[in-house]
Amino acid sequence: MGERRSALSSWLVPTLVVIVAAALVASIVIFAGGDDSETADKADSTSAFPYDIGIESRDADDPLGMGRVDAPITMVVFSDYQCPYCAKWTRDTLPAMLKRVKDGDLRIEMRDISVFGDPSRRAAEASYAAALQDRHLDYHNALFADGDKRSADELSEDALVRLAGSLGLDADRFRADMTSQATAAAVDRSEELAARVGAYSTPSFILGGQPIAGAGPSDLYLDKLDAMLPAGGK
Repeated sequence: MGERRSALSSWLVPTLVVIVAAALVASIVIFAGGDDSETADKADSTSAFPYDIGIESRDADDPLGMGRVDAPITMVVFSDYQCPYCAKWTRDTLPAMLKRVKDGDLRIEMRDISVFGDPSRRAAEASYAAALQDRHLDYHNALFADGDKRSADELSEDALVRLAGSLGLDADRFRADMTSQATAAAVDRSEELAARVGAYSTPSFILGGQPIAGAGPSDLYLDKLDAMLPAGGK
């Protein structure tokens, strides 16, 4: 029975990844190629960036954005704080991508969503509240410490506020921001964007307009990034 379950699992997981990847690709094609006037206007406004497809904010005031707004390539990351693969990607691959952010090759825009329900939603709102104190990455990394996700009990409102305090954030401001309508609206926008591009599982990525479903090794993203950069990258 155990061998049967193992065999089923080994077949099911890659199959689901393929299904999700296909849905993500199809959604991106429809999104980028649609005739919606809002999308067309957005595409016109980002024409200086040939790989943008209209979902990149490139907004200097985006609290979830990391890197230059005029970086040649943008990576949009859809992540859930109850997703174990997101935790491993944060530990194993995000540091390499952040080095390219520092080098000026890449801009990362995090979009924290809630595939796994209310605890994920609270964590996304908490993460945004941390971002309003310019500490999004620190808080994100703390939620995924050692490449592990936290339990649902550790994502209660009080637990999330305690974590903010332990990181030196203003806990009172953090709680107020975390539970504000403005923060709820910001997380709603991330959820809506994920739905629009078909990011129904986490982690999902759009790197230079190209969808990538599931967590992969650093070279998967770096090779794609280098191929898009002028003169073939570094």
